[in-house]
Amino acid sequence: MNQTIESKNKALVLEAFDTLFNKRDYAAAERYWSPNYIQHSAHIEPGRDGLFKLIKSIPPTLKYEPGTIVAEKEFVIVHGRFSGFGQPVNWIAADIVRVKDGILVEHWDVIEDEATQEQSKSGQPMFGDKFPT
Repeated sequence: MNQTIESKNKALVLEAFDTLFNKRDYAAAERYWSPNYIQHSAHIEPGRDGLFKLIKSIPPTLKYEPGTIVAEKEFVIVHGRFSGFGQPVNWIAADIVRVKDGILVEHWDVIEDEATQEQSKSGQPMFGDKFPT
């Protein structure tokens, strides 16, 4: 079966995120993130080392759940949920990753606190089909 570059990049990003955020396998994660990784997030120090340092500082209860994922050429966007990281509310994030030659080379994100059912003016959950408990 011939996969498109978009489907390969989506699978790569999902595998990379699971390896780093859920499995906390830093040695394996180095295969996914470029040593010259460019980080555009305001809350993460520069480069791959900045990202790994942040994850190492977060409780091991951190969980990442991917939701919708879209790709266009070298860009992949994942809408996901971060929970169990020591904050009173989960984060819903749209992570934008640029992939080049099978490795993550650049990242941007948009993050917001996950609303409860009482806070949701639309009456719809921000992630998945259920509100956080």
